[in-house]
Amino acid sequence: MPKITIIGSNMYELTTFTDHLPKRGETVAGYDFSEGFGGKGANQAIAAARLGADVDLLTVIGKDYFGRQQRQNYADNDINSAGIINGSRGSGVASIFVESSGTNRILVVKRANDELTPSMIDAHQALIRDAQIILLQQEIALATNYHVIELAKKYHVPVMLDPAPANLELDINYVVQVKFFTPNEHELAAVTGLPTYDLADIKRAGQTLIAAGLENLLVTLGSKGVLWMDQHHAQLIPAFPVQAVDTTGAGDAFAGSFAYYYTMGASIDAAIKFANQYAALSVTKYGTQRAYPTKKQMAKMDLPFQFE
Repeated sequence: MPKITIIGSNMYELTTFTDHLPKRGETVAGYDFSEGFGGKGANQAIAAARLGADVDLLTVIGKDYFGRQQRQNYADNDINSAGIINGSRGSGVASIFVESSGTNRILVVKRANDELTPSMIDAHQALIRDAQIILLQQEIALATNYHVIELAKKYHVPVMLDPAPANLELDINYVVQVKFFTPNEHELAAVTGLPTYDLADIKRAGQTLIAAGLENLLVTLGSKGVLWMDQHHAQLIPAFPVQAVDTTGAGDAFAGSFAYYYTMGASIDAAIKFANQYAALSVTKYGTQRAYPTKKQMAKMDLPFQFE
């Protein structure tokens, strides 16, 4: 059972479903609403845990009802509690608006997540030292992520960095130190400063990171699949085709499942195929974590890729 540490955010999600979003000054009626658990770090942890990984989540939960619910959610999903810290502020909240096409827009208020500092990382170094891989995102402070990357290098633990949400201040000198960098095309443009309008653009932008020393670039392209680049090649691995109803959390499903398959011994391209399939399954249902299937559920599905 792979040992995976995810360091990042948790959010309480408030999701509104509507045919179209209102324009400025306009009021429109939605057709459904739901509450649930989210946050990029927590989402990735849930995905990996539901597949069977031994998961440590290092995160700060809010000092409120939402925070207590978050802690219970992690226990229900067999996530280790050593890194789940009680903060002094309220819980992070994500307001999510999903259109009938399945596309979404998300407004995040970090709150307790801003309390995850480098000093807290130092107090939980064992979670880094003992991991087979570490997953990071950008809903916590960049300084905290940078500190994790430095510690992981000290302990020779590979890092997977998902640069979402995009941050123009992300330091490329840290980007090239991770083993896997997983932007979408917009986040790749933000970190390189180059256009990413088509696949040729994306390859040119990606090549600048590879030339700077990045080991593996995995550009997530939604329904087009994932472009994997390293020093030797660029390979587009197709997406698993489904009818999407809600794409919220698909990138997190990909990251968490990729980490599981990779640490279980799958090659990089095979892990991408399995993770593409897992992420695709997640968009066929509404919600984020609640849409992530378990290993047992997947075993009962007629899927082209079954991981043994």
